[in-house]
Amino acid sequence: MAPVLRARLRESACVALLGPRQVGKTTMALDVAGLESAGRSSGDAGAAGEPPPPLYLDLESERDRALLVEPEAFLASRLDRLVILDEIHRVPGLFPVIRGLVDRARRQGRRQGLFLLLGSAGLDVLKQSGESLAGRVSFLELSPLSVLETDGTAAESLWLRGGFPDSLLTQSDAASLRWRVDFIRTYLERDVAQFAPRMPAESLRRFWTMLAHRHGGLLSLADLARSLDVTGKTVGRYIDLLVDLLLVRRLPAWHANVGKRLVKSPKVYLRDSGLVHALLGIADEESLLSHPVVGASWEGHVLESLLTAIATSERPDVQPYFYRTVGGAEIDLLLRWPDGDTWAIEIKRSMRPKPDRGFHEACADLDPSRRFVVFDGRERVPVGSGVEGIPLRDLALEVRARAGVPRA
Repeated sequence: MAPVLRARLRESACVALLGPRQVGKTTMALDVAGLESAGRSSGDAGAAGEPPPPLYLDLESERDRALLVEPEAFLASRLDRLVILDEIHRVPGLFPVIRGLVDRARRQGRRQGLFLLLGSAGLDVLKQSGESLAGRVSFLELSPLSVLETDGTAAESLWLRGGFPDSLLTQSDAASLRWRVDFIRTYLERDVAQFAPRMPAESLRRFWTMLAHRHGGLLSLADLARSLDVTGKTVGRYIDLLVDLLLVRRLPAWHANVGKRLVKSPKVYLRDSGLVHALLGIADEESLLSHPVVGASWEGHVLESLLTAIATSERPDVQPYFYRTVGGAEIDLLLRWPDGDTWAIEIKRSMRPKPDRGFHEACADLDPSRRFVVFDGRERVPVGSGVEGIPLRDLALEVRARAGVPRA
């Protein structure tokens, strides 16, 4: 994501980098701004003739928030540098101020690299900025570490532990699990109270655990509502919150006139496999491989790896779907490219890349331009009928190359 972020800062006056807590937004922002690599503090004076260094403000810090008692006056005097505002959702009243300052800078001929906004929720920031920063802000989403960002031991642990850096890089699986359990607790006790003060944290914990059990399945609000003994509207609010916090993904069903009855409900995934395993109490690889969720967990891991590869490309506007007919024809992941091409991907937790009959039937319905079976192997192998068996890392590289690798 780093080259994408640098490019957006060269193109836009204001960039919003969104992602869940502890995913690495602050580390990336400081690195891209040169504050960490240069070994200098935010706001330090630059050498004679050099532009002033970026300014970093953590809006969860009382000291930094105190600097913004008069935000317009304070920020207006710093339009000559990049200003990084971390946890921007904590001070939503800043959005109208930023809008005015961006417009003022535009009139003065400065249109790039004024503000970098970091937020731990999607829709909460979007609602505010949609009112105030429409046409003035470029959005990016930072996901947990992916298969293309890891190698060696980390790559082997990525599926089990998930991609949050502090979870992935711990010394043991047990320490990683403790980190994820604490992470979930912090979200329930802190962020739920912040973003949805009327939502009971314990009810949301039960709901989150239910989603882990149904990971990769069709979303049925009615079934979940019966299990929780609440209304369908309440369940809808619960899942909207987890989607807004960038912790859950709803994968839409493909709709097309193919002369068959299609499944229309979306599928639901927890976006980090490590959180799935923590919610289900899966501590190590042996426990994972013997658990009923193993296939769905692998499917979600592959899905997020491929979508992260797209998100960090030059053209991230690729639309993901799944395809399923009532008769059983199914494609686990269908990528719809901007030029109209489609890629059909079946996901197999197996050493043998043999697609199911339903995959061939679905491909006959849609005639995708490329057909893959992702499997747990090391070499690419032809399967027949235009289908290629491919390891996850290789397919992530293929997807990213098709979408365009960004220049730094």
